[in-house]
Amino acid sequence: MSSDFTTARWTKASASSGNGACVEIASIRPDEIYVRNSRDPEGPVLRFTKQEWVAFVAGVKEGEFDAIV
Repeated sequence: MSSDFTTARWTKASASSGNGACVEIASIRPDEIYVRNSRDPEGPVLRFTKQEWVAFVAGVKEGEFDAIV
């Protein structure tokens, strides 16, 4: 399913300001979260369900992904 991102309100992660590694998120529908690279706004957009996003954020907060950075 294709989505129209022209009305999306993208939010940039504050940790990415100034270093070129810019991640932005938006939600057009209540049950979907979108992620993109702000340096390539016309590029690919990752789509997650709200449930997937909540699980990911919980994993980040718990340090589950610390080993890969």
